[in-house]
Amino acid sequence: MNRKLIAAAGIAGIAALVLAGCSAATPAETGPVTITYSNFISNGGNEDNLAKIVAAFEKANPDITVKVTTLPYDSYGTALQTDLAAGTEADVFDINGPSAYGPLQTNGVLAALDGVDGSVYNTALLDSYATGGVQYGLPTSFSDVVLYYNKDLFDAAGVSYPTADWTWADETAAAQKLTDAAAGVWGDHQPVSYNEYYKVLVQNGETFLNADGTKVAFNTPGGIEAAHWLVDKSGTTMPTIDQGQGTADFDTNLFKDGKLAMLHTGIWVFGSFADTPANWDIAVEPGNTAVANAVFSNAVGVSANSKHHDAAQKWAEFLSSSDDEVNVRLDSGWELPTIADTAKLNTYLDKGKPANRQAVFDAAKNIAPAPSIGDAQSEMQDIITGELIEAQAGRETVEQALDNAETKINALLAG
Repeated sequence: MNRKLIAAAGIAGIAALVLAGCSAATPAETGPVTITYSNFISNGGNEDNLAKIVAAFEKANPDITVKVTTLPYDSYGTALQTDLAAGTEADVFDINGPSAYGPLQTNGVLAALDGVDGSVYNTALLDSYATGGVQYGLPTSFSDVVLYYNKDLFDAAGVSYPTADWTWADETAAAQKLTDAAAGVWGDHQPVSYNEYYKVLVQNGETFLNADGTKVAFNTPGGIEAAHWLVDKSGTTMPTIDQGQGTADFDTNLFKDGKLAMLHTGIWVFGSFADTPANWDIAVEPGNTAVANAVFSNAVGVSANSKHHDAAQKWAEFLSSSDDEVNVRLDSGWELPTIADTAKLNTYLDKGKPANRQAVFDAAKNIAPAPSIGDAQSEMQDIITGELIEAQAGRETVEQALDNAETKINALLAG
């Protein structure tokens, strides 16, 4: 399951080329048309599932043929950059998350989508691909991060299970009661990383960047408190780096072994926990002053250069909201559809562990927006993660780490 965001690196740099090639979308031609669709979402095992959706669309729209190009996830961003620079992009193409959407929309790559029925979609996800009240992309799938918890450990410690009303204070109090370091049992685990930090900032009423995106805004009392929320767990309710925290699969293996009471991670590990003997469930992550969740979504956009705009938009809407698309995704476990009609999602809710699958959809109602700074995105993320780990390891204070991160990232933004 895709949960990483392909960096928008390079897209801003080709703005002049793209804008020079863009023109207003021409009216749809009469008679049969062929549209092109470039994607990464089906690569690696879901090609047949995409083919089923294409076949259903072409059956419902016999005058439209969809020509599909599927690219590897790791090379998709570069291929899209090249096509955009040359003006050879597909009529419809995948957008890997809001951070990739921002530069594409700013640079005039995406056509406005008129007449979209917004009520069909999860509102928060749909809004991630709109600018100035205009829809430029349609969300096709999503996954998110939730709070896993081991009911057996909670029961043994006499601690009440997490609820939707929990705050950071509630989680901390529970984690302290559940931690028994001598027995190798830990109360909590949350990665010390960029992806967690931008989220907990929003959970604490703060933002990563200032309003115009020219400077960082996280080095405030609230931002410092959010960093402490992550870093201070280490060695108290969460293992330290020296004890293995941060290494590959450390947290999930600890949870599988019944040695971890709570775990912040994504729904993509449901399958790996299927045979875990522990009695476990999930809840929406607690916030401090606000509820906000890390939601990773994919979307599609229509090229501003498309000569078949109407047909392309019709395919984009079908791929993102049709009953055929929803059924294929739910039947195959191929990420989750972004529709608003919960009745159509009942088959997912009834698939067994975890019992509270509704939390997956509840978490998607309050999205912590991921900051996007264009070409320097990857470097910015590495700076935050690196500085927070320095604080976690005790080589810097949290305050020093954020001071350093502020200086380095502001330099990136100044260009």
